[in-house]
Amino acid sequence: MDGPTAHAFDNAARRFLEVSASATGHYDDPGLGEWSVRDLLGHTSRSLTTVETYLDVAGDESDPVDLADAVAYYLAIAGALADTAAVAQRGRAAGAALGEDPMAALTALVARVPERVRATPATALVRTPFGTMTLQGYLPTRTLELTVHTCDLAATLGVSADVPHDAVAETFAVIGGLAAAQGTASAALLALTGRLPLPAGYSVL
Repeated sequence: MDGPTAHAFDNAARRFLEVSASATGHYDDPGLGEWSVRDLLGHTSRSLTTVETYLDVAGDESDPVDLADAVAYYLAIAGALADTAAVAQRGRAAGAALGEDPMAALTALVARVPERVRATPATALVRTPFGTMTLQGYLPTRTLELTVHTCDLAATLGVSADVPHDAVAETFAVIGGLAAAQGTASAALLALTGRLPLPAGYSVL
């Protein structure tokens, strides 16, 4: 798979790795919410490991596509995201799985997974727990997660996020699509154009 979607994912992954280097020696520090920095790294690394896992159980080409794109995916997982305890535990488990040298584990992931994406057709099917998608449809969800959590990590560590432009553009496309699907786009548009603040607690995820 080649093209803008794959490039945005690759660039987001590389920037996550660069920011992660500043976490060395701070893995037990507070990260995001109840997560430590290690937990946050682990959660974000799932943006890479899930691509690999789902491609390992890729659907047959004749299988129906259940979820057309990233917006459909996020709408489908809304209930799972509401289970914050389960999300938190998966982050902790993924952080622990990074082992004694998290940077080595992350470096290997960032070297391996985007390369596999490049070697896989865009139309390849991936089986998520919420439905079958094409790789082209699924990958922007991983770019969004990498981009947003790189910003979380940078804020926690006090460094610049400086996320790549193409990754940001793809992330905003998904976020905008979610806002439109949820009927909350006007609030986001007014806030982003400096007219009104966002309502308290506003989120598309």
